[in-house]
Amino acid sequence: MLIEKTQRFLALDVFRGLTICLMILVNTPGTGAKIYPYLSHADWFGFTLADLIFPSFLFAMGNAMSFSMRKFKDAPSQAFWKKVVRRTVLIFLFGFLMYWYPFFEQGTDGLEFRPFSETRVMGVLQRIALCYFIASVLLYFLSEKATLIVSGLILLGYWAILYLFGVPGGELDMATNAGTLLDFAVLGEGHVYKGDRMPFDPEGLLSTLPSTVNVIGGYFAGSFLQKKGVSFESIAKLLIAGGLVTVLALWWDLIFPIGKKLWTSSFTLYTIGIDLSVLAVLVYFIEIKKWRFGVRFFDIFGKNPLFIYLFSELLLITLSHIPVTADQNAFEWISEVIFQTIFPGSLGSFMTAFVFMLVCWALGWWLHKKRVYIKI
Repeated sequence: MLIEKTQRFLALDVFRGLTICLMILVNTPGTGAKIYPYLSHADWFGFTLADLIFPSFLFAMGNAMSFSMRKFKDAPSQAFWKKVVRRTVLIFLFGFLMYWYPFFEQGTDGLEFRPFSETRVMGVLQRIALCYFIASVLLYFLSEKATLIVSGLILLGYWAILYLFGVPGGELDMATNAGTLLDFAVLGEGHVYKGDRMPFDPEGLLSTLPSTVNVIGGYFAGSFLQKKGVSFESIAKLLIAGGLVTVLALWWDLIFPIGKKLWTSSFTLYTIGIDLSVLAVLVYFIEIKKWRFGVRFFDIFGKNPLFIYLFSELLLITLSHIPVTADQNAFEWISEVIFQTIFPGSLGSFMTAFVFMLVCWALGWWLHKKRVYIKI
């Protein structure tokens, strides 16, 4: 991990911070009541606000890469590979260790080491790492035009692979799609996510390919703003592009449904279209109109996004492993005894996540106050 003291593009930090804020809210709903539908992922096909968050973070990462990749254009390939491989390995490793944490579990004879055979290999940070690596290689070795063409081929190729290698008649089903078959063959059932209705990894190997296009979409948005500058014309073009990509995604949805868990190609385009529009609006208000209401709050998250996300996950896991009663861990007790008493129902579940998010924000605020920016 490196500690840096650099000033970043404010609208980008706010966009990134907004995604981290929403990501924490979605990942930490309180127990004891149902959560609001828009803060829950679609069961399979369909779209909710929660489904937009992760692709938006990938989009924001690509936007940041449009600034950082310029440093490598005239640098020797050795410097590029050293930077990219190091960062890829670190992010992937942190993600893997996060799922293995706390490394021990209660067994019949006391604490036992959690077996590697039951640890999830892929995940959010792991996907971020792989998308970063693939996008960096494409953008370094190919022209922007060639990268755009390859992105289109990735989306079309992913569509074709699902139908060519999935179980006939169940090509788009959770248990029989090509992505699930590949994960089981390469990783094994013990290493995939088990929090759904069956073992299935929404951050699996195959669906990492279309998610990389979200990163590239963010790169092109950032590159466009750098070339054209922040103006009404550039903002209008971003909005037009966002609208056109969204319409294309909705057309594709008719034959290749939008779905986050399978990360369909139509889902990729749909989220890129929305993010282009959201980014345009943020640039308009923050960079042109100099609007500052609420900006600092999200900017705090945007300064240390990966570190704060990692902290939020580790804190949640830690609380979930601390027993308070025979039937409740610390997180469940806080949610059901405190928040469900004050705010019964779905509001209590939301307020649990909201306060949890504020705790994570407080850490970000302290780091920002100390001018410490941790880049993983």
